[in-house]
Amino acid sequence: MSMYQVIARKYRPHTFSELIGQEHVRTTLENAISQQRIAHGYIFAGQRGTGKTTIARILARCLNCVEGPTANPCGKCSSCIETPLSGAPDVIEIDAASNRGINEMRELRENVRYSPSRDRYKVFIIDEAHQITNEAFNALLKTLEEPPEWAVFVLCTTESHKIPTTIGSRCQQFSFRSVDFQEVVSRMEWICGQEGITADPEALAVIAQAGEGSVRDSLSALDQAIACCGDNLGGQAVRDLLGMYSLASLERVTNGLEENSTSAMLDIVAELESAGKNLQHFCRELARYFRNLLVARITGKDTRLIPASGQEQVRMRDVAARFSEEDLTRWLQLTLDIYGQLQYSLQPRLHLELGLMRLVHAGRMKPIEDALRELTAAAPARTAPPAQQPPPAARPQSAQPQPPPVSRAISAPAVSRPAAPPPPPPPPAAARPAAPAGPLKDRLIAELKEIRAGAMTVQAVEDSQLIESPAGVEFIATRAAKMGLMSKDLDRALTKLMGRAVKATITINETAAAPPAARAAEDAGGAEEARQRALAHPDVQKFQEMFPESQVRGVRDLKEYEP
Repeated sequence: MSMYQVIARKYRPHTFSELIGQEHVRTTLENAISQQRIAHGYIFAGQRGTGKTTIARILARCLNCVEGPTANPCGKCSSCIETPLSGAPDVIEIDAASNRGINEMRELRENVRYSPSRDRYKVFIIDEAHQITNEAFNALLKTLEEPPEWAVFVLCTTESHKIPTTIGSRCQQFSFRSVDFQEVVSRMEWICGQEGITADPEALAVIAQAGEGSVRDSLSALDQAIACCGDNLGGQAVRDLLGMYSLASLERVTNGLEENSTSAMLDIVAELESAGKNLQHFCRELARYFRNLLVARITGKDTRLIPASGQEQVRMRDVAARFSEEDLTRWLQLTLDIYGQLQYSLQPRLHLELGLMRLVHAGRMKPIEDALRELTAAAPARTAPPAQQPPPAARPQSAQPQPPPVSRAISAPAVSRPAAPPPPPPPPAAARPAAPAGPLKDRLIAELKEIRAGAMTVQAVEDSQLIESPAGVEFIATRAAKMGLMSKDLDRALTKLMGRAVKATITINETAAAPPAARAAEDAGGAEEARQRALAHPDVQKFQEMFPESQVRGVRDLKEYEP
């Protein structure tokens, strides 16, 4: 009775023609062998299961075949038969994970000195070469630089950045790529035909997705699926076996996003938790799903960039068409953030619930262009005068000095006067002169008194010139009145009067300063009020209780010293 051999080993390629993917590596090695330009050192780097050790063995067969060196070994001689079985005496395979020290490298260096016992070349295949210690690499350095003519080294690694540059500069480096999705599916279809297995396209697509570009991982998953499901592989059964999520289950998230439903997100997490699903794995699949939706939205057609069958790609394009690229990009980034947080979370359910609700809130965000467009459209409606508002009265000519120019004046109360042609509009660059105070100032003073604002604030408003514009309210005042106009009571009163938050700006008019005597009286009154407020402060009172003999000799408002 023969022992069972797993599919990944049974259908391992033995020649370059049987390889799938890695055309750049295959073409270079075939040309090097046919031209007799064989290097003494190679580095095969790439992700797991992409054919690094397999190609190293094929290279050894090509070099030691009795008809070689040839790119098409005969497959009948002792070297061709024994090399794939790891039985050739002159093909030495070393696992660097367990033989990584300097003593093992010294032993290898001594072994290199002896010529091959039977074959043409002595080939050293070192797997997981990145695990060799620096001391061991240094011991191997001189041998790699000037080896005997019969020695060929092949270093296979999944982490090429850990190979010292002194080693890498003495070898030819090949980067192995992940195998294309369709090539993996085609390979599994052929194997299923050889094994007499019936598999629907969805099942093979799920297995290829689980492999993530690794042929060995995909074939191992295929072997597991055959052991579970027998000779007939169905898509749903394979998904349940491998823990993969169907498009229907992932579409529940997009449906909840489309409906802006946070309760749907909570239901999804609750069902995952009750079914014992791995929440981190679900988040990973969700991130991959959003990535595929984004690619489907951008390309709009079948593409090799999405590892899915044609039917699944059509379904993804239908879902992606309901959202914008900006939304899908934002959701992908948020999902990746959630996945990173779940790796260290002690409460994964809470993190996933919060993360999915953040996706819903992010979907409600508007582009900045649309928000600005709405604000621009709403601004004229807010600032338009009432339909029955009488025209403003003409200002009487006066010999009094006019205040400095301002951006816009407040209209005066209407009076009976004969109709007159409207004055010509001023040029855009010129500003209109300020008008006398209007009703808004009186209403503002009354509101300040009603809310019992400070006397300094009321006095500052009375002494200031008030100008209303669409941008807000401007106060033209002296420097002494600035502190009173910075009161929060003034902002509260303006908001109540205008029905919305109003931006109040203060313009200092140096030419309109009060006479020295009046200014001194104002300063004295303001200083006394500031002193009383300071003495009433709880921290000041607490300090005086701790130090009974302390005195407050002066109070300064730091706002007066702001630039």
